[in-house]
Amino acid sequence: MERLAQQSALGRPPPALSSVSAAGVTIYVSPNVAAPAHHHHLRHSHPHPQLSVGDAPLRRGPKRVARGEIAAAEESSPLWAQTAAAKADGAGRAGQSPGLGTSPDNRDSSTASPTASADQPRKKQKRNKPTLSCFECVERKTKCDRGRPHCLACIKRQTECQYAHVANLLEETTRNATNGRRMTRPPKKRPDGVQHNMPNAADRGFNVGRLKALGSVSTSTGLLSNVPYSAPGSSNVFGIGSEHPFANYWTCEGGLPEVISVLPDKLQADILLNRYFECVDPVYPMLHRQTFYADYEHFWSLSRPDKDRSDAAFVALVFVMLALGTQFVTSTSPRERKQTAEFYASASNQALRMCSYLSTASIRTIQAMVLITYFLINDNHASDGWAFAGILMRQAYAMGLHRDPNIVVPDAPPFEKQQRRKVWQAVLLQDTFLTVLLSLPPSATHTDVSVEDLVADDSSIASDDPTDTAYIRGSWTLANLVQETICSPRSLDVPICTTARHKSKLVADFRAVYRSFPDVFRSWDPDALAQLAQTNKRVVRQTLFLSSNYFHNLMLVHASESPDVPVNVRGTLEAAHDAITAFFVLFALFEAEARVWWVFNHRAFLEALCIGNVLREVAKEPGGEESMVKDPLFVRARGDIHRMIQIMQAMSEGEQGSQTARTRVAVLSEFLL
Repeated sequence: MERLAQQSALGRPPPALSSVSAAGVTIYVSPNVAAPAHHHHLRHSHPHPQLSVGDAPLRRGPKRVARGEIAAAEESSPLWAQTAAAKADGAGRAGQSPGLGTSPDNRDSSTASPTASADQPRKKQKRNKPTLSCFECVERKTKCDRGRPHCLACIKRQTECQYAHVANLLEETTRNATNGRRMTRPPKKRPDGVQHNMPNAADRGFNVGRLKALGSVSTSTGLLSNVPYSAPGSSNVFGIGSEHPFANYWTCEGGLPEVISVLPDKLQADILLNRYFECVDPVYPMLHRQTFYADYEHFWSLSRPDKDRSDAAFVALVFVMLALGTQFVTSTSPRERKQTAEFYASASNQALRMCSYLSTASIRTIQAMVLITYFLINDNHASDGWAFAGILMRQAYAMGLHRDPNIVVPDAPPFEKQQRRKVWQAVLLQDTFLTVLLSLPPSATHTDVSVEDLVADDSSIASDDPTDTAYIRGSWTLANLVQETICSPRSLDVPICTTARHKSKLVADFRAVYRSFPDVFRSWDPDALAQLAQTNKRVVRQTLFLSSNYFHNLMLVHASESPDVPVNVRGTLEAAHDAITAFFVLFALFEAEARVWWVFNHRAFLEALCIGNVLREVAKEPGGEESMVKDPLFVRARGDIHRMIQIMQAMSEGEQGSQTARTRVAVLSEFLL
């Protein structure tokens, strides 16, 4: 009785009265005394709800970093803190502390009657955190990258990869959140005379005074390799290509028959189209090959008068495909190849004029304009390509391609709806990744077309390759994430990440997108791709382009800096290495194609610039010079710059060598001095 009186005086009910049932409701009175002092401190110092012991971080073995899972060394807690947390976690599991991770019954009984806990065996605390790794990796206790449908570990082991239902639901929720729109706020106005600090390590280290007229300071770095290397003028926006892109070979009265008259013979056209479908179509699978060739063969079967009355948009599409195919031909000299390709591009533009493409639009005109933009960029006319892409975007909006086909054309056949989605994806992809390279605002920002609606229809006679569909979906998902999280901030010189938590969340979003890629696009290395190139070059090209896009943008996220978020040096160099390695493999397997793709060349150049800027800043730190020699990551980074210089030197050699490549060599060589 004395003990009961003492407990009552302390404000605690006796054990028999610790739970009072009234009307079916059990009321628990939490203890006010006998709680450990450190728990009391936690309760007052942290406003957030207390977590259970099951939510504490688990002890992990040595971390095996998989491709795409870069360890963010600078962003994580120190090793001693992780060790202390793991020890605390083990101690908490050995003896559950009252107030953390225990039920109210256990809290009262453990506090009120210490002898009772000694007499009764303590129940093992169940882990509340769901298992997100696959069953096989959990069973083997190996690192799981949680890729779908198979993780990299199961791919290498050739084992079945299955996930818990809860893990699949959480993964799907993360992917849906990734596609959400983020608004970009403009930067605060700076006082006059305050020097602009570049918010990304990838854009630093060069004089930006030459290109002050541009919308973004970082644009100057992106266009550093351009020729001529001069300030922009009213006739030359980016300093790329000073002459009109389409030479005028046409008369006023010639019309469409004049354009058709310059078509090459069918044998030559077939060769160039085969080259297009071999080199260009894998990277941008916008056209349906079977239906195109059906229209193409029908066109050649027509008499000359009937050809002159055919669809001018289809003629424009054929000519631009011939122009792109010509760019990848290796049997002619560079000068002859350039002149022939530009002639076909001019014919395509003239055919578009004949169908009044500025006032009317169709799927074929949009397809032709997308390919003309890529041709202009490859032909060192990025300024013209950017302007032409603006017209393309307006026409795509006017056609309603940005709307869900089930809403705007609900009665259309499934094949037509699928084509509208594929064409919109091509427009969005081109806009997004061109704005990344030029640091300009994106345009394809308003749409309700869902990536999930693009599915392979094997039942249709005009079915698509499932791998192509998976490639399109992966590129599309990545573009949706990149558009608002990277393009918009960089266009305003705003940091991509403003807080450490924001940066960690964004990196996690990118990794979730990477895990959604099919296995064939994630589980690769240079030797495996070299072997695959002997049997399936199409998949190799898609793997390299998708990997380059992904790791380039991940590099920009790690390189982002703000007053509260430093540059993740190791994460930046790891992502840049993976990105530029894709270009090295492309050059090793398809050297002729690597010389043509301006986008791939320029992206690799920017990656080398980023590596050089990061290494230059690291070298300025105390002990930096020694780290540059001893740290394997820094040594490999310098090797990447050296390898890029070697490739650019190979492109600049000869009478027809690229002047752009020579400029890139001069710029990158400064980092090796």
